[in-house]
Amino acid sequence: MSAITGVGAYAPRFRISAEAFEEAWGQFHAAGVTEKAVPAADEDALTMGYEAATRALEAADVDAESVDWLAFASSRPPAAEEDLTARLGAMLALSESATRQLFSGSTRAGTRALWAGLDALEADATTALVVAADAPQGDPDDGIDHAAGAGSAAFVLEREGPAEIVDRAEYAAAYPGTRFRDTGEDETQGLGITQYDRQAFTETIGGAVDGLEIDPEPDAAAIQAPDGKLPYRAAGAAGVGTDEIQAAATVHELGDTGAASVPLSLATALADGDDSVLGVSHGSGAGADAVVVSADGDVPAVTALEGAEPLSYAEYLRQRGVVTTGPPSGGGAYVSVPSWRRSLPQRYRLEAGRCSECGALSFPPEGACDDCGALAEYDPIELAGEGTIEAVTTISQGGAPPEFAEQQAQSGDYAAAIVALETDGGDEAVSAPAMGTDADPDAFGVGDRIETTIRRVYTQEGVTRYGFKVRPAEQ
Repeated sequence: MSAITGVGAYAPRFRISAEAFEEAWGQFHAAGVTEKAVPAADEDALTMGYEAATRALEAADVDAESVDWLAFASSRPPAAEEDLTARLGAMLALSESATRQLFSGSTRAGTRALWAGLDALEADATTALVVAADAPQGDPDDGIDHAAGAGSAAFVLEREGPAEIVDRAEYAAAYPGTRFRDTGEDETQGLGITQYDRQAFTETIGGAVDGLEIDPEPDAAAIQAPDGKLPYRAAGAAGVGTDEIQAAATVHELGDTGAASVPLSLATALADGDDSVLGVSHGSGAGADAVVVSADGDVPAVTALEGAEPLSYAEYLRQRGVVTTGPPSGGGAYVSVPSWRRSLPQRYRLEAGRCSECGALSFPPEGACDDCGALAEYDPIELAGEGTIEAVTTISQGGAPPEFAEQQAQSGDYAAAIVALETDGGDEAVSAPAMGTDADPDAFGVGDRIETTIRRVYTQEGVTRYGFKVRPAEQ
């Protein structure tokens, strides 16, 4: 038997309402969606996956080094040809020998990853981490884009725990054209044949549920949600009522979260204390997965799904990068990919160094010691990811270095700070420069507490650089 021992969930802070779309287009095509989550300019599926994964590990009280199997699922990974589990594993400080698997190409990818994690535990894995994150995108005047939200969920799986996965089944039938994105295209499309799409959805969901060996009587049903109406149309096929679907639904406030849709709803239901949850995904093509989770007691969960900042439609387009001023002329500071890679322990895991001569901390741990001037070896020490702002300024439009200008055109002004990053326990600290995120520049002040996260920094030579940024600490 396999069990969920920790749950994490995350959604970006930005929200755009149905009313904002109606004001821009005169209508809103996403039935049942009142607002949706919008990733910030420095967020993508990978950074959202990192946010959910850190929360799941915290909830399960599991050290990242003990994870020996990792899956990352997204229908829209930020790189079309790259195994992003390598980057995600490095961000989380997983063992380099941990097995990694990437799942993509379908909104069913999240449950496919969960399925593979169960198989891994039944084989030789001891601790699996399954991460699903997505941010669908369609044509601007299209129901897919009007519904398209963003979010992520993650699960720590072990062989015993408070939430056992007691049954699973799958079903597939050929329904081409229900939802697709051709090679080289950015925007998901559909033929929009209502009866055809609905038949594909209900047949595959019903087929997966019919394949279960047990007869589920769930408290909550996590059903794939391309919009806020279709899951309820599948209630009969799934053998559940609308109340059970409503109990787990996230689509009304977050929008269509693609491959993260069912994982997010499952995470929400477990965090809310539901004892029995049915999860049924759907992917175009068409296929479906059904899983039944039975919880005995509270399931540890850390979630961050509340929105904080409403966007106008113009601001929404800017965050998406549809409307920007374009990159400036002239080159910025060049950092080669090999040089960036050498700095990953500092950028991902805040690895500082202790001078072997005088014991002072240095960040980054290179060159002569700032305290004693010795060209000595540094003993690595990881900082805690918390600290205090020592100095801060606002970088306004036109003031960003060229390598950051494109992102600033999307996100607007940002805070640049010198922060004192602390060791575990807060006994020592070392200064480092950092960009602010997740808040307006005026939310950062000298003496304020901050915490670190990982976000997109900039893209150069077609390769996105990720690294730590700081945000106001949760109080």
